[in-house]
Amino acid sequence: MTKIRLLAIVGSLRKESYNRQLALAAQEIIGDRAEFSLLEFKDIPLLNQDIEYPPPDAVTRAREAVKSADGIWFFTPEYNHFFPGVLKNLIDWLSRSKPQVLAGKPAAISGISPGMSGTALAQDHLVTLISFLNMDVMNVPRLTIPNAMQQVDDQGKLRLEASQPYLERQARAFIDFVQRRIDV
Repeated sequence: MTKIRLLAIVGSLRKESYNRQLALAAQEIIGDRAEFSLLEFKDIPLLNQDIEYPPPDAVTRAREAVKSADGIWFFTPEYNHFFPGVLKNLIDWLSRSKPQVLAGKPAAISGISPGMSGTALAQDHLVTLISFLNMDVMNVPRLTIPNAMQQVDDQGKLRLEASQPYLERQARAFIDFVQRRIDV
């Protein structure tokens, strides 16, 4: 049996963002049960129809990565009760491909934030957008981790303790979710 390919899209460009660290923790949990990679997209320009055709190389690279993945796992922070603009910009570029690379792709969503609400509102907004783009969203379980500062060490490194079992549960569920769609 071929391993499924999961692509993580982190909604923060900061090198040591908590959500990037959360994605790397998910990668560790998944281990060799699936191929897992992070999409690097800091070189994606703002969407501008003047440069849309032909698309910039960075956009083509991102579209190909999404196209070759069996499932997309979003890790998003929450900025002002919404997901970040860089993530929206990436999704806009991805949605304008022909054929549309997001349509039908299984998707999971996780997020961690310093605030008390976790990333629940940002995730709800993201679900609205990716559902409109016809992604196959795994709504349960979703993972929202509040109070990030309680799970980082004095160097700012994420040390999941209370949230580790929930990330493990979501990882198992997402692998099963994607696998069932491939087996159909």
